[in-house]
Amino acid sequence: MGLVMDEKTIQCPYCWELITVLVDTSVSEQDYIEDCSVCCHPIHFRIKVDEGETVEIEALHEDAF
Repeated sequence: MGLVMDEKTIQCPYCWELITVLVDTSVSEQDYIEDCSVCCHPIHFRIKVDEGETVEIEALHEDAF
C-alpha cells in the first residue's frame, strides 16, 4: 500500500487554536513531534489508524511521553 495522506483538524494543547495536520493513513501507529503552525510549540502526536480509515489522534504537550 502506498502513501495516503488525510487532512485532519486538531486543537493545539498550548494555544487551543484549531490547526490542520496531514496524517499518513498507510501507517497504523505513529508517534512524533511537530510544531504548531500557529504558536510554534512542539506538539507530541500519537496516531492510530484502523484499516486505513478510522484515525485516532492524540495531540499532547511535548513532555507527555
